[in-house]
Amino acid sequence: MPQNSKNIIALIYDFDGTLSPQPMQEYTVLPEIGVEPAKFWADVGKETLETGGEDIITYMRMMYERADAAKVPFTRDDLKEMGHNVPYFKGVESWFDRIDAHIANGSDGSVETRHYIISSGLKEILEGVSIYERFHNVFASEYYFDHYGHARYPNRVITDTTKTQYLFRINKGIEDLSKNINSHMPERLRPIPFENMIYFGDGLTDVPSMAVTRANGGYSVAVHAPRKDKSACQTLLKENRCDFYAAADFREQSDLDRRTKLVLNKVIANILLQKELATLK
Repeated sequence: MPQNSKNIIALIYDFDGTLSPQPMQEYTVLPEIGVEPAKFWADVGKETLETGGEDIITYMRMMYERADAAKVPFTRDDLKEMGHNVPYFKGVESWFDRIDAHIANGSDGSVETRHYIISSGLKEILEGVSIYERFHNVFASEYYFDHYGHARYPNRVITDTTKTQYLFRINKGIEDLSKNINSHMPERLRPIPFENMIYFGDGLTDVPSMAVTRANGGYSVAVHAPRKDKSACQTLLKENRCDFYAAADFREQSDLDRRTKLVLNKVIANILLQKELATLK
C-alpha cells in the first residue's frame, strides 16, 4: 500500500508503571550508587521546589551528581548495561508477538503494527532492556556525553506535556528529531492518523498524552499494578481521559489483553472499510 493509505496501527506506551512496575532508575542507577529510592525522589522534590526547576531536569542532574560522588561509572554503556536489570509486568515479553499476530490475522496481513515508547525515563537505560528491539522507535530523556563518554548534563528532556510532541511526530511520520514538525501537513498525507493510535499509561503524568490522543479520535488505556489501588484509573475513566482501564497484566486472556483486542478489532475494521470505500472513487 502507498504511504498515505493509513494501514499502520501504532500502540504507544509509557514505560515506568505501565510496562515495568517501578521507575527504571530504581532497578538500575539508584541501587548502584546505594541510594534509597524514596529518599532520592523526596530530595528531588525538595530541590525542585527550592530552585523552581523542572523536576525531570532536576532528577537527571542529581542522579548524575550522586553517581559521580559515589565514583560509580556513568557512561552510555554503563547505563545500557544496567537496563538488563529492569523487570516487567507479567506477559509483557510475549505481548508484542500476540498483538502483531492479532492485527495480521484480523486484516489478512494488510495492516502493519508499530510499537512505540514515549517516556520521561532514560533512553540509555531503555537501550538495555530485553524488549528494546520490539519498538519501532523509543523517545525518552537523554544525557549529553562528553568526548570521554561521561554524562555531563541533560541533552533531551521529555516531560508530561512535551510527550505530546512525539505523538504528532508519529502521526506525521517525522520521527527524525532533527526535523521540525510544526509545518502544516494535510491529514490525508499523515501516515498514522490518531484514529489508528492506542496510548497506554498509568496515571496523571499521562493525562496530556491521553487527552491529545482521544481528542483527535484515538484511544487511551489506563493501567494499574495488579492487586493494587485502581482509584487513579477510575478517576481517569470518569473524567473521560481513557477509554478503559485494567490491571497491568499483559498475559493472554487478561482483561487488558481482551479489551485491547476489542479496540484493535474496531480500528482494523475502520481501516478495511476506508480501503474498500476508496475503491469506489
